[in-house]
Amino acid sequence: MMRIALLDDYQGVAMGMADWGGLSPRATVEAIREHITDPDALAARLHPFHCVMLMRERTRFPRALFARLPNLRLIVTAAMWNVAIDLEAATEYGVQVCGTGDVSDSTPELTLGLILGLTRHIAEEDRAVRAGKWQTTLGTIVRGKTLGILGLGVLGTKVAALGRALGMEVIAWSANLTDERAREASAARVEKDALFERSDVLTIHLKLSDRTRGLVTARDLARMKPTAYLVNTSRGPIVDEAALIAAVKDRRIAGAGLDVFDQEPLPLDHPFRRLGNVLITPHIGYVSEENYRLIYGDTLEDIRAFLDGKVIRAMNTPAVRAPAA
Repeated sequence: MMRIALLDDYQGVAMGMADWGGLSPRATVEAIREHITDPDALAARLHPFHCVMLMRERTRFPRALFARLPNLRLIVTAAMWNVAIDLEAATEYGVQVCGTGDVSDSTPELTLGLILGLTRHIAEEDRAVRAGKWQTTLGTIVRGKTLGILGLGVLGTKVAALGRALGMEVIAWSANLTDERAREASAARVEKDALFERSDVLTIHLKLSDRTRGLVTARDLARMKPTAYLVNTSRGPIVDEAALIAAVKDRRIAGAGLDVFDQEPLPLDHPFRRLGNVLITPHIGYVSEENYRLIYGDTLEDIRAFLDGKVIRAMNTPAVRAPAA
């Protein structure tokens, strides 16, 4: 019988997102709510399982972990990419990796929420009203302002449309962006320096890779207007975190809206928790009921196919591995 672990079920909802009972009697499913960071503890916890489902990049799966999980046969990850998995090691150790579908509207909608939350001080005013105060800040409107998009792919294009709907001028840059592609998204392509200099709100929509890690530097942040905001719903390490902390702390930019961080969950003593001009959410860009039902439903399909001797939504082609003893 296959034993399946659903990792990092933060909200305690995984068991209700798909008909896991349909796998009986061929498999049992267990949801693990706690986030396990210690490598030894993680290896010990996952040792009995033949299949592990990863919710995005919450848990890293490096080569050393594969070496300690002789029973592992299948990994299913939310969406069709996951930089936290060493795919080369998975292939060498004979572990099949499969992905799922993904709803692409969740993150752009949260991006819009962070933009409006920052410019209208929504969280701050909420706290003030609960404390008995009334009208403590002065917000700004976004109509007529410039929205800068770093990465005009699927998500960036959706954010561009939302910005246009609010009456914002949309500009964009990424390493391979062309003028034609920008026009298709109703945006104007600019150079990277101009993106940071002209944007009233700069929002990041790139995948994390060796090329994009640390892409936003202290020099880039120094080019931003003191009235500008930076929004990141992509991945924390794309931005030089120390430089961003310094920029918002010293009010060299007006503030930041962040859904992603270098270390997640965000440590309790992290400076972002104490900075009033930083609006933070706990990596919920993709966290919506619609997306969860799609992700967990596809996970169920991937596992059922694997049990039937088939592979769907494959992300690698592993070597053959002998059955566990």
